[in-house]
Amino acid sequence: MNNKEIYKKTLCFSLRKLLIDLITLVVVAALAVAGFLIMNQVNDMGMLGLAVGLVIGLVVAGLVGHFISYTIKASQIAMMTYGITENELPENVYQEGRRIVKERFATVAALFAVTKVIKAIFNQIGRGITALGNAIGGDTGGAIGSTISSAIQTVVSYMCDCCLGWVFFRKDQSSVKATLEGSVLFFKHGKALAKNVGRIFGMGLASLVLIGGSVFGICYAIFLAIPQTFATLANEIAEFGVRNEIEVSNIITNPTTLMLVVAAIIGLLIWSFVHSAFIRPFVLVGVLRNYMEAGMNDIPSENSFAELDQKSPKFAALRQQMTD
Repeated sequence: MNNKEIYKKTLCFSLRKLLIDLITLVVVAALAVAGFLIMNQVNDMGMLGLAVGLVIGLVVAGLVGHFISYTIKASQIAMMTYGITENELPENVYQEGRRIVKERFATVAALFAVTKVIKAIFNQIGRGITALGNAIGGDTGGAIGSTISSAIQTVVSYMCDCCLGWVFFRKDQSSVKATLEGSVLFFKHGKALAKNVGRIFGMGLASLVLIGGSVFGICYAIFLAIPQTFATLANEIAEFGVRNEIEVSNIITNPTTLMLVVAAIIGLLIWSFVHSAFIRPFVLVGVLRNYMEAGMNDIPSENSFAELDQKSPKFAALRQQMTD
């Protein structure tokens, strides 16, 4: 199967993830608005109510993301891995993906435990580049190292997903050992995987401009039709700052600039949902294929584990755990 075929057959996960993300966004917004209206009517403390509603909404969003959205994402990665390594996909991709995740991890907590370790190892490797830049060139080297490290964090997020794919692929090994192997692959085959960097950043920037820009423009046009709403909200923010002796930026107490801020926030949120659901998986299939092929052609050995111990204490600790 080629990348396009795998991407199309796993879109069922993307559609479900986008739907859940959008419903969650609506719930967060509804709770924030409800908090504002209720507190504004009760004791003229609308902004406090908005903040309380927003916090409750974010807690709900966090729980949904933890228990539902990430499980769907992991199921999609499992099926992408299956398509790449087996050159086929089952008829019911969605159900099979969920079955594989449950079979491999049993619980969401176990899935997150492995994911947390993967991210810790990969992020530590990225931070090591910053330290190397500092050691070589002082502040200038540190700045260069920081820039490179920031770029690497974006790549690392893809590599974390690839490492999770490797854990699914190496079903005959424990999840701990498979995680170690997946981490080594990033270290050993960095040059081969680096060819994906241009695609990762290029597609990300293009989707931000097209999707985020379009949503921003639409929202701003709608807001221009309801100026009184933003005049009221800006006035509430200003009064809240005065009552509580808090210095509030003119950007959010001016109705015109407040419109721009809200439109930009909504644009970024919708872009992040759409990009995460559709664009990122499209890029991930290609990155995952390169990663899996590198691993299948050169499965990491115990000797390669030892090479990474000094670069990542998290990796060394996990390897020690495996041998205990």
